[in-house]
Amino acid sequence: MRVYDLAHARAGDKGNTSNISVTAYTEAGWDILRTALTPERVLAAFAHLTDGPVHRYELPKLRALNFVIEGVLGGGVTRSLRIDPHGKALSALMLTIALPGEPPGVQPPGSRAGLSAGPTSAA
Repeated sequence: MRVYDLAHARAGDKGNTSNISVTAYTEAGWDILRTALTPERVLAAFAHLTDGPVHRYELPKLRALNFVIEGVLGGGVTRSLRIDPHGKALSALMLTIALPGEPPGVQPPGSRAGLSAGPTSAA
């Protein structure tokens, strides 16, 4: 299971710091994220970009976690030579983090679980 099975993400930036929010689709997903998506797990996923630290803030009424990742933007928007100096693509990296267990049975509308590999035949 990956974070994208349970949530969507948005990123913002300030200086050399990225702010990534992860919002669960369901209450069951929120319970898993609160337990499994730790600052340590996030830092491990971003280790090739920063030494951290990573701070996590919980917003239970929104079923969201907010991660503040320091030093991840290559010096900041005006200094970085990275293709994505604002760090918007970092939310995609956050969504690929592997979590233990299987995703809950109910997937959000339009999720990957509802997509098929192609047309089926009734042969």
